Amino acid sequence: MRKLLVWLTVAGLLIGVGTTGWAVDEDLAGTLEIVHWWTAGGEKEAMDALYEVFRARYPYVSLIDASISGGAGIAARAVLISRIVGGRPPGTFQVHAGAGTIDPYARPGFLEPITFIYEEEGWVDVFPEPLLEMLRFDGEYWNVPVNIHRSNVLWYNKGIFEEHGLEAPVSMGDFFRTADKLKAAGIIPLALGETWTVVHLLETVLLGVLSPSAYTGLWDGTTSWNTASVRLALDYFDRMLNYVNEDAPALSWDEASALVVSGDAAMNIMGDWAHGYFMAQGWTPGVEYGWAPTPGSAGAFQALSDTFVLPKDAPDRDVVIAWLRTVGTREGQDAFNPIKGSISARVDADRAVYDVYQESAMDDFAQDAIVPSLQHGAAASPEWMDDFISAVGSFVAHRSVDTLHRDLVSAAEEALE
Repeated sequence: MRKLLVWLTVAGLLIGVGTTGWAVDEDLAGTLEIVHWWTAGGEKEAMDALYEVFRARYPYVSLIDASISGGAGIAARAVLISRIVGGRPPGTFQVHAGAGTIDPYARPGFLEPITFIYEEEGWVDVFPEPLLEMLRFDGEYWNVPVNIHRSNVLWYNKGIFEEHGLEAPVSMGDFFRTADKLKAAGIIPLALGETWTVVHLLETVLLGVLSPSAYTGLWDGTTSWNTASVRLALDYFDRMLNYVNEDAPALSWDEASALVVSGDAAMNIMGDWAHGYFMAQGWTPGVEYGWAPTPGSAGAFQALSDTFVLPKDAPDRDVVIAWLRTVGTREGQDAFNPIKGSISARVDADRAVYDVYQESAMDDFAQDAIVPSLQHGAAASPEWMDDFISAVGSFVAHRSVDTLHRDLVSAAEEALE
């Protein structure tokens, strides 16, 4: 039913049904190159749905999908910086919301502010304030959000849990008791992938041990990194790595999630893009797989948002602006997000096209404490993020909690001085 409703949403755009003010523009023509990193199952299909919405309105614009594979956009950012500095920006590109991710592009003058589009489209009235706070930088808006993702989610194979009489772990103690039972049964308790997914795991553990306000304080200097609570979180994190697949460093995030689908692993801590991946594998939420906040983090919503920008001197500027307007529409978001696994960035989304997980995420976003993600660009500067990732990478190789704690304290002191 969900897929049928999504199809009808797009079909309505194509034939002009239920799309007040959405007339076909036959005058706009040109080429739009879009750089993004959505190539895994669920991601590509979601982007294709958004393309169809755009093509329905602008049939004479040629789209070039310049996707660059690599979770969290790490590979894409390196390519983008090279192109932009070299004077060859694409029409638009994907970037996470947050001052830390916009700063490297906006401050050197590589982007145009798009506050004028926000004013013309009335987006300050339909994007929630916590998201608008993530989008404002130096008094301007620079990017248009297409979604809101939740990153502190524990996904689990329901068949395995039911077979072994298990329930989704609520606390860290629950997690370790569950993991021990799974390990004894010959099942990998927790699927994990390459370094950025390890950083993702660590920040959810920090959130689970600290309160939402104390966790947020780690990034603004109001919470010290040199505390017993942070050390406890690092000890938990170290212990969790004893329950993961041995080939974790060689796997991408979706390959790690695939271990849950195959039944080789029982749990995966990943953002709700994993929800889109599971659906792309033919799974139904609440049937083959379940979800819960990561251990200890109930009541907190670790949020990130994917956005698109207007590069300075972008080719076919009017075409880029048309794309950005489309990204921010209810029609575009309600075509994209039900497939992607995320929720709409708009408060007026049509809940009828979203599934049971996404409805729960909408409700939680409205009532939970919203906290930022480091790995996904909303919590800290790029320099701090790089130091953090480097510290975690070194830890995975040597497994010294003392060294990891010292390195994270040092990185924070340098970033906040």
